[in-house]
Amino acid sequence: MEKARQQHKHHVEAFKIPRFTHHCCLFLFLFTLLSKAQAFDYADALSKSLLYFEAQRSGRLPYNQRVTWRDHSGLTDGLEQGVDLVGGYYDAGDHVKFGLPMAFTVTMLSWGAIEFWQQIEDAGELEHTMEAIKWGTDYFIKAHTSPNVLWAEVGDGDTDHYCWQRPEDMTTSRQAFKIDEKNPGSDLAGETAAAMAAASIVFRKTNPHYSHLLLHHAQQLFQFGDKYRGKYDASVGVVKSYYASVSGYMDELLWGAMWLYKATDREEYFEYVISKAHSFGGIGWAMTEFSWDVKYAGLQVIASKFLMDEKHKKHADMLEKYRSKAEYYVCSCLNKNNGTNVEQTPGGLLYVRQWNNMQYVSTSAFLLTVYSDFLQNKNQKLRCHDGLVGHEEILTFAKSQVDYILGSNPLNMSYLVGYGPRYPKRVHHRGASIVSYRENKGFIGCTQGYDNWYSMQEPNPNILIGALVGGPDYQDNFEDQRKNYMQTEACTYNTAPLVGVFAKFLQTENKRLVHDSDSLLVASF
Repeated sequence: MEKARQQHKHHVEAFKIPRFTHHCCLFLFLFTLLSKAQAFDYADALSKSLLYFEAQRSGRLPYNQRVTWRDHSGLTDGLEQGVDLVGGYYDAGDHVKFGLPMAFTVTMLSWGAIEFWQQIEDAGELEHTMEAIKWGTDYFIKAHTSPNVLWAEVGDGDTDHYCWQRPEDMTTSRQAFKIDEKNPGSDLAGETAAAMAAASIVFRKTNPHYSHLLLHHAQQLFQFGDKYRGKYDASVGVVKSYYASVSGYMDELLWGAMWLYKATDREEYFEYVISKAHSFGGIGWAMTEFSWDVKYAGLQVIASKFLMDEKHKKHADMLEKYRSKAEYYVCSCLNKNNGTNVEQTPGGLLYVRQWNNMQYVSTSAFLLTVYSDFLQNKNQKLRCHDGLVGHEEILTFAKSQVDYILGSNPLNMSYLVGYGPRYPKRVHHRGASIVSYRENKGFIGCTQGYDNWYSMQEPNPNILIGALVGGPDYQDNFEDQRKNYMQTEACTYNTAPLVGVFAKFLQTENKRLVHDSDSLLVASF
C-alpha cells in the first residue's frame, strides 16, 4: 500500500512539477504556429506591390516619391501635338505609354480598393493605393481632350525597343496617337470609361469633386465608344504588335457600362448590360482567362453579384446566364470543368500561355477571391461539372496561386521582385538595369545601354520592388536573364490585381492566428 501511495505521489508530482515545462511547450507550440503562419508576409507583399507603381511613373515625380532611383521623365509628352500628355505609367520595361493596358491597370486597382477597402485600410495602405489610382486617372483626364477624342498612346514600340536607356535619358520618338470620330476605338474608350467610373467610386467620399469629374469623363467616353464603334488597333496601327485588341470591343463596352452602372446606379447602363448580353457575347463567351484584352470573365463575375439585390430580380434569368459563364471560368481554374480547364504546371501554377503567364495568375486569384466572398455572403456553393464546391475551397486555391507567386514553388523563388530572400535579380527593365540617374546624371545614349548594361551578368543596380515578372514556364522552370523578356519582364497589370488580394489574405491570416491562439489558450487551462 505504501509502495502504491509512493507511486501515486510520484505520478502526482510528475504531473505538477513540469508546469514550467508545460508553459514552455505551449510557448514553443505557439511560436511554431506563428512562424508557420507568417511564412508569407502578406503585409510586406502588399506594401511592396504598391511601390512598383511609383517605379513605373512617367512625368514629374512628386515630393513624396518613395522609389528614389527614379527621376522626372517624359516631360515633353504631347508637345508635338499641342496637348499636355505628361504623366501616366510606362506599362512594362520600356517607355511607351499604352492606353489600353494602363486603363485596365487602373480598373483593377480601383476594383481591388472597392472590394477590399477595409482590408487595405486596416493594412495602412489605402492612401498609397489611392495615389496609385490617381496617378493613372490624372493622366486619363489630360488624354481625354474633348468628348470624342482620347489620346491612345505616347511613343511607339518599334523605335522604343531599338534603344536601351533610362527614361530620364529618352531620345526615342514621343509621337502621340489618338482615337476620334473618324478613327474610332471603342475598346480603348470602353476600358478607360470603366477605369474612370471605378475610380470615381474610390474617391466618392474622400474627394467628391474629383470623383464627379472622373464620372463626367467616364460617361462621355462610354458614349463616344458606343456611338463610334471600331477597334482601336485599326485606328492606331503602331499598337498592333504590342497590344492588339484580339477580343474586339464588345467586351469593353459591356464592361464600361457595368462600371458606369455601379458608379451611377442609372438604369440605362444596367439595361445596356442586359439588352446586349447576347449580341455582345456577355452570356455567350465561356472564358478561361481574364486580362487587359479580354474582360468577359470579370464582367460575368460582377453581373453574378447583382443576383443578391432585390431590385434586380426581374432580370434574374439573364443574370443567371451571366453567372453560369462566371462559374465556368472559376470551375476551369479549379480543374473541375468537363474537358476545358486551365492547365497547371507540375508545381500547381495556372498556366495559360508562354508569354507573361503571371498576368493570368494574378487576375484569376483576384476573381476567385471575389467570387468566394460572393458565395460566402449568399451561403451558396459553386456548381461545377464535377460537383458542388464550397467558398473555402475556392479561396484556398486562390491562396495557393498567391503563395506560389511569393515562393511556395519548386524553385523556392518569389516572383514578386524584392519580396523574400530569393527573387529575380535581372528583370527586363531599362530603368532598373542601368545605374540610377540620381547617382550618375551622365547621359546614356540609345544603344549605349545595350553595350554597357543590357548584356551584363550582374544583377540590376536598382531593385524593381513589387514587380510581378512573367514567371516560370509550363514545367516551373525560370531563367533569370534580362534577355529572357517572356519570363523576366513585369507589367503594371500583373501587379494591379494583387493589391486587393494581398490585403484580403492578410486579413484572413490575422483572423486565423487570433482564432488559433484563442483555441490554444483555452486548451492550456
